[in-house]
Amino acid sequence: MVSPAATREKMPEAQQKALKRAVILSWLTIAYLVVDTIVLFLIKGNSQAMQAAWVQDLLAVIPPLAFLIGTRVISRRASKRFPYGFHQAQDVAHFVSAVALLAFGGFLLVQSVMTLVAVERPGIGLMVIFGFEIWHGWIMVAFMALGVIPPLILGRLKLGPAKLLHNKVLFTDSKMNKADWLSSVAAVVGITGVGLGIWWMDAVAAIVISLDILQDGYQNLRTSLGGLVDSIPYKLGDSELHPLPAQLNRHLADLPWVKEAGCRVREEGQVFHAEVFVVLVNPDETPVKRLREAREGCLSLDWKIHDVTISPVEELPPLVQTNFAER
Repeated sequence: MVSPAATREKMPEAQQKALKRAVILSWLTIAYLVVDTIVLFLIKGNSQAMQAAWVQDLLAVIPPLAFLIGTRVISRRASKRFPYGFHQAQDVAHFVSAVALLAFGGFLLVQSVMTLVAVERPGIGLMVIFGFEIWHGWIMVAFMALGVIPPLILGRLKLGPAKLLHNKVLFTDSKMNKADWLSSVAAVVGITGVGLGIWWMDAVAAIVISLDILQDGYQNLRTSLGGLVDSIPYKLGDSELHPLPAQLNRHLADLPWVKEAGCRVREEGQVFHAEVFVVLVNPDETPVKRLREAREGCLSLDWKIHDVTISPVEELPPLVQTNFAER
């Protein structure tokens, strides 16, 4: 039985609250990063480590912006041209942010390595503040040390809503925020090294930061491509399969008129579309009403199950998930 795509756009109350919280946190992240990048631009001087940290913070705006844009786009209703809706817009935004991270991370890595090879020593001079001469590097160190705290807090606060919404963009953004302390620490070490006369530590710190950006880009790319090429769903940040396909199979296999059940489930952003196949006990004696009721039962299992197609078959097709959730 093939039915039109469900249009149950309203999420449960807990998920609605989580979404509102995630939107607020994303705007707070962007506001913080705008201020942070402006200040970094003003104080970075000729330091490679500070330059890399500035670019990283500039790129860090992309994931929360992708989440906000994706959230806006998926609220649009399905149409004849886009019958599946716009849920996969978040995967597209996720992919674009991953490519940007990889591109700029690679550029920074090459630039930092070339600086190290060319033995270009960073020129960090003195500043006059209230009549006192202060080494510019201490201003950089103080600002980067303070910059460790906001990303850690924002990243931790985003983790809960990301898991509740099963939103990969928000989840990856939270992980990136929590890992941003590495770039701040690397910049502090690099600048301190220059102050101690170890000029090459600045370039090495920039290389560490660029590698961190590349790692973020790779993880984002891997996660986003999985959604775009219709990989089977996994738990967020885990190699364990998501339990919903197994729950679908169990729900249908428990029906007395179903002999076997299997499904193919793909992620569309933060919701699932399922193709379910059932082998009937008595095909000639199974009314359409039962299939319709079975479909409604599948849709009621979880808000993430956005659409279900149930197909009666003589035998289960290959490459379907046939595992069952524990009772």
